[in-house]
Amino acid sequence: MRSKTLATLTALAAAVPLAAITAPTAARAAGSKFCDGGSFTVLGRTGVKDRFRGTVAAPAGRFTVQGRYTRFSIDPATFAIYDYTFTGAANVGDMTGGQPTAIYASKVPDHRGLTLTSGISLELRDGDMTIARAGTGGLSMKIQAKDCAQGGIFQMEPERGDGTRTRIVHTLADGTFYYDNPNFRARLGAWLGSACADEVSGPSGQFCVRVSPRVNIGSDTAPKLVLRDSAQVATRIPQASCGPDFTNTLGLSETKDHCGATSVWDVASGGRLGMVTGEDATEVANPPTTCTEDCEAGNGVNGRLAVLGFPASVPAGSRLTPRTSPDGLTAPLTAP
Repeated sequence: MRSKTLATLTALAAAVPLAAITAPTAARAAGSKFCDGGSFTVLGRTGVKDRFRGTVAAPAGRFTVQGRYTRFSIDPATFAIYDYTFTGAANVGDMTGGQPTAIYASKVPDHRGLTLTSGISLELRDGDMTIARAGTGGLSMKIQAKDCAQGGIFQMEPERGDGTRTRIVHTLADGTFYYDNPNFRARLGAWLGSACADEVSGPSGQFCVRVSPRVNIGSDTAPKLVLRDSAQVATRIPQASCGPDFTNTLGLSETKDHCGATSVWDVASGGRLGMVTGEDATEVANPPTTCTEDCEAGNGVNGRLAVLGFPASVPAGSRLTPRTSPDGLTAPLTAP
C-alpha cells in the first residue's frame, strides 16, 4: 500500500486545495482550535493521550467511527462510508449551529468482484485516524480522517492490483444539497490572488488563479455549513438527466450534468476522493496535481489566494436538480 501520511497530504492540499486534506486558509494559525478535544473511538480503541497503532479483527458488520465533532460508519467488506455527520459539539469552528447535521448518506466504492479480507490496520492519535484493509486482486482501501469541526477532515484512497480505476458514488443526506455557488458565478473569468496584476490579464500563476464555477455543498438546516467534494486523480462522471433540460436554468456546461444529491467519480488506483469544509471550500484554487505515489508537498498558499465565500441563503435557481439519477452509474470506467 502506497504511503501518503496525513501531514504530507495536509501540506500538499495547502498548495493545491483540491488535493485532499487541508485546513481553512485564513484560520491556519487557529486551525488547532477547530480540533480542540477531538479524538476518535474505533472498534474499542481510542487515540486519546496515547497513540494506538496495530491490527484488529474485522467485525461482521458495519462499525462506527465516533468522534467529538464527527461520526460515521464503515462497512468492513468494502470500506464504504455511511451516515457521515457533524455532531454539533461546541467549537469556535462549528458550522452546524450546535445541532447534529448529516452530510453524506453514503460514499460507496464499487470493487467489481474484489473483496477486502485482511485484518484492519488502525492508527489513532489524538484527533487523527488512518484505517486500512487489503484484499483479493491487490485491492486495498485506506481512509484518513481528522476529528475537527471544520477543515480538510476526510479522504478515501482506493488501490487495485490491475491499476484500473474505482467508481465511487457520493450520496448526500436529506436536507443537504449540491449547488452552483453564485459568488463564483458572479466573478467568472476574473483573475484573483495576491500575485495578480489585475483581474483581466492575471497573469496566471500559483497565486493568481482564474475564477471558474464552483459546486459546493450546503444544508437547509445549517446555513453556515459549506463543503465541496475534493478529488485528486479522479474524474467526475456526467449524469446527463441532470442536464439543463431537466434542472435549473443555469444551463452552463460546468454543472449541467451534476445532480443535486449525487456525484459519481472514477478514482485512479492510488488517487484520492474526500472533502474540504469551511473556508477552503470557497477558495479560488489551482487544480490538483496528478500524483498517485510518494506525493510531495508543495509550498503553502499562506492566505495568498482569494476566498469568495458563499451566500447566506442559497437561491433556488443555484441548487442543482433533480437530486438523483441512474445516469453515470453504469457508464464505462474512464481510463487510468
